[in-house]
Amino acid sequence: MKDNFDAIISRNTLFWLLITNVAVLSPLYQQATLWSIGICAICFVWRVGIYLGKVAAPPKLLVTSLAVGAATTLALVSSEIGLLNALVNLLILGYALKYIEMREQRDVKAIVLVGYFLIALTLLDQQSMLNTLHLLAVVIINTGILVSVYQDKSNKIANLGFSVKLVLHSLPLAILLFVVFPRLGPLWMVPNIKSATTGLSDEMSFGDINKLTRSAELAFRVGFENPDGSTLGPANQDLYWRTLVMENYDGKTWRQDQSIKTIQRQAYFQKPQREQAVITANNRKIEYMVISEPSHQKWLYGLDEAFSDNNQIVELPDYRLYSLRPIDQRMSYRVVSYPNNIMELTLKDNTKQLNLALPPNSNLKTQTLAKRFAQDYPDPQTRINAMMNYFAEQAYYYTLSPPSVGEQQIDDFLFENRAGFCAHYASALVFMARASGIPARMVTGYQGGEYNPQAGYYSVYQYMAHAWTEVWLEGQGWQRFDPTAMIAPQRILDGFDATFDSQSSYLQDSPFSPLRMKQYPWLNELRQQLSSLDYYWSVWVLGFDEERKQQVLSKLLGDVTSSKIALMMILSFIIIALVIGYYAGLFSINRNDDPLNKRYNLICQRLAKKGITRPQGQAAHDFANHVQTTLAQQHPAIAREFMALSTAYMALKYQPLTTLQTRQHMQQFMRLYRTLRLRLLHS
Repeated sequence: MKDNFDAIISRNTLFWLLITNVAVLSPLYQQATLWSIGICAICFVWRVGIYLGKVAAPPKLLVTSLAVGAATTLALVSSEIGLLNALVNLLILGYALKYIEMREQRDVKAIVLVGYFLIALTLLDQQSMLNTLHLLAVVIINTGILVSVYQDKSNKIANLGFSVKLVLHSLPLAILLFVVFPRLGPLWMVPNIKSATTGLSDEMSFGDINKLTRSAELAFRVGFENPDGSTLGPANQDLYWRTLVMENYDGKTWRQDQSIKTIQRQAYFQKPQREQAVITANNRKIEYMVISEPSHQKWLYGLDEAFSDNNQIVELPDYRLYSLRPIDQRMSYRVVSYPNNIMELTLKDNTKQLNLALPPNSNLKTQTLAKRFAQDYPDPQTRINAMMNYFAEQAYYYTLSPPSVGEQQIDDFLFENRAGFCAHYASALVFMARASGIPARMVTGYQGGEYNPQAGYYSVYQYMAHAWTEVWLEGQGWQRFDPTAMIAPQRILDGFDATFDSQSSYLQDSPFSPLRMKQYPWLNELRQQLSSLDYYWSVWVLGFDEERKQQVLSKLLGDVTSSKIALMMILSFIIIALVIGYYAGLFSINRNDDPLNKRYNLICQRLAKKGITRPQGQAAHDFANHVQTTLAQQHPAIAREFMALSTAYMALKYQPLTTLQTRQHMQQFMRLYRTLRLRLLHS
């Protein structure tokens, strides 16, 4: 088919351009600045005016001025919104400005190509199942523009239907390449100067985790892979998802030590070495897969001493998992944990001093209490147990709305307020342990998880953020102690939901969260079923790594070899090409796919059964006259209706019609076709 690049854009194409413009740009609204949104709105309103015939195309000077102004503005604010967002906005503005100044069909093709690029860019950031289905619909609409260019006389529904067929024809090839093509990592890294972060931070003060308890956002999901095929993980009280270790305390804020930050920065170039753990006699292994939501940070989640064979993940000396790249999109990785391993059996002198350090002249009352514990309980194990029991024996309370504290935070909490949440109790225990001579540090992460029996996985939400204490004991290494379990045991045994009412905690700022369905059993089951679909999507599509690819190919081919894969690809390409060629009409196969011809010929066949045969090559008009002459006396209604049917048929086949005329003739043809089919059947 020959391109006519200089042809004027038809109204049919203009209509599809209006729909496509909104469809392509709408998923990118979060990345767009107000300036970009304003220019896109101006361009859209102007194009609506052109479609309605109210305004003419804007002068090129105006379009150029808008382009220069937009580029200058983006250059000025790029340091605030981030380089990646600035580039996205530049592409959005280019798309909108090209959209408003297009005049010929060559411009339409450029708009379509840029639209496909924007869709692909959106898919990099929005990969959930619902977002993917949404973007697939956008692809169909964008393809509808090209269809309207080449099939201008077709109605809009026909354009959309043909666009759907084109996309469906491409799916087998896409699936083949997805299954067979090697899994490749990113070819480049795009710097992201600033981006919104979700979840834990590498600094923690008393109010930080309290803020997270109001967030119902999903942090990550976990699927356990047990040897017996079951999907249940450890008990809730054992689900401590280790994320960050903080060893520096200045009296107000807990922070990561500078030494571990240096290791993190150098991890991409020099893989850190973790001290070999001591394996105990009752050693056991837990295998699971984690699907992390975008956090725009690099820290990951694991139970106890965790290992991952992912080449983009390293194991840090403080027994955490760390990604070499920021988690800017969903990331799945496999983990093996050894909960009974001894972590750091021998403590280095500098690590010991770091985890015994206290800010000068800080919380003197707490230091006095800690020294009394040291005198009464010389054995460190007995001493730390006594400190844990102290929280249970005294009148302490667990609350998400604790009273404020002053400069001496720990003193105010322990001796005045006596009410707080996990960060208060963990901080107090670390401080007392250090003051009594026991190395201790703060660990933050998440505790617990909501089990989904539909798909067999755990969902961990931001409101499950938690803080606990690790102390170092001779011969035992780092051991976990959670004073929250002494104050609010249900928080640890049964999870956050068992302790706090959703209306007063994690759903307070989320009035439309699906988690509100928990109180209605059938709605909660529906919520979990929908979540299961998204989980399967994450596992089998987003998490389709080399291991899963080998599993699929093994089921299809048996022993996976290069020759078998090459043969499968060649055969698949041939089959796909034959199917596409068949539907494109490239093969000389006697078939009649035109529904109009098919219906007309059916009526002619039924007339033949009545003795009225249409000679080969006879024009439809001449045959209609013959039928009318033959049946005028016996069946005047059939003669009259067949003449009208033939007139509509010839108009649809051979006359240039407008969209309205085409619809009217088609309606008349279908009405007469149904009537004649019944009349000829019973007459």
